[in-house]
Amino acid sequence: MPRTTPPKATPPRTTQPKTTLPKTTLPDPVRAAEHGLSYRPASDSDRPLLQRIYASTRADEVASTGWPAEQQQQFLQMQFEAQDAHYREHYPDAFWLVIQKGILPAGRLYLEDWTRELRIIDIAILPEFRGKGWGEAILRDLMEQTAATGRAVSIHVEKTNPAMSLYQRLGFETIEDKGVYDLMRWTDAEAVAPQ
Repeated sequence: MPRTTPPKATPPRTTQPKTTLPKTTLPDPVRAAEHGLSYRPASDSDRPLLQRIYASTRADEVASTGWPAEQQQQFLQMQFEAQDAHYREHYPDAFWLVIQKGILPAGRLYLEDWTRELRIIDIAILPEFRGKGWGEAILRDLMEQTAATGRAVSIHVEKTNPAMSLYQRLGFETIEDKGVYDLMRWTDAEAVAPQ
């Protein structure tokens, strides 16, 4: 498969050292569990699902090109493959998780656990499950768990991502402008106070 990375396909390469903590357990979905959410490791058989989740995050943008539907689908497939290859190359010790609502797949959560921070590589919820507070619940769980060990949470967020306001409201701050993306980090344990 070709290794092309058109603009916006993947966040910039990380500069974080590759020192990782042992992969011993999945994140604990405390607040997420209140919404009936859980996580499971993604498998090779989940690739069509993961591609569908990815495509759902770019569908409106790609539809605005005016390309025929088949060309849009081919482009989204190519972009998914490029992003997946990039992530797996630059985050070799990551957790690749499927977010479940009961038995239904509802999204994806990719994480790499480093000594000083937890990197959220990607978080995406399928459109039919958006707007229910699930993303915030997942983020608050991750923030609380890392705060307990004195670590930060970081993520690359596209500047035009509608979730940017959520990250800002939760106390994430831009620490580096990466062009299309902002590298954002949360470090303040006080920002996770229960609601």
